[in-house]
Parts: sequence; C-alpha cells; structure tokens
Amino acid sequence: EVQLVESGGDLVQPGGSLRLSCAASGFTFGSRDMSWVRQAPGKGPEWVSAINSGGGSTSYADSVKGRFTISRDNPKNTLYLQMNSLKPEDTAVYYCATGSAPTMEDYWGQGTQVTVSS
Repeated sequence: EVQLVESGGDLVQPGGSLRLSCAASGFTFGSRDMSWVRQAPGKGPEWVSAINSGGGSTSYADSVKGRFTISRDNPKNTLYLQMNSLKPEDTAVYYCATGSAPTMEDYWGQGTQVTVSS
C-alpha cells in the first residue's frame, strides 16, 4: 500500500521558517519524481515545487522561488520542503505527491497545515 505522510506544519510568524517532511512507503521512492502542492482556504490547488527522482533537478512556482527549497533523501524515503521568509499568503494545507505535475491519478498524502500569522 502506497503511503505518503506529511509532517512539520505549524503556526509561524511572518518571516519565520518551517521544514516539512513527507515519509514515503509502498513504492520505489527513489525512482519517482515528487512534488509539493498546497491549497489555501477557498482556493484551488497550487503546485509549489518538484524534484526529479535523483534529486539533481528542482523547479519552483514563482510565488516561492528564492524562499523555498525542495530536497529528498532517497535512502530514507523522505521528501522535504524548507520554507523560509514565510508570508501570510503561504498559509495553506501542504501536500506531497508523486510526479512532477501531480494529477488525481498520482499518489497524495493527507496534508499538513501551515499557518503564517502574527
């Protein structure tokens, strides 16, 4: 059974940092591109970042470029998202998913809540 379990979400002040983790199991993690996608209240999903299977290629949405860093540890089957200089508009549920542009046919985690507020 494929499982993606996100953790690390929290309430943080503007300008703060968080690191999200996504623990993967049930598939060959090291052979799959992976992404982070977020959904803010009342809005549709927004792709945030992707990383290729080997970790050598990354991409970011313009809204997070220069502030967020995606990475992965294939031996540990774990995906990460380091988020710095957080803004209130970063408030959302953050999901990890398989693929570089996840669709409903990909695997998704249950999400972790990030709230940026003073």
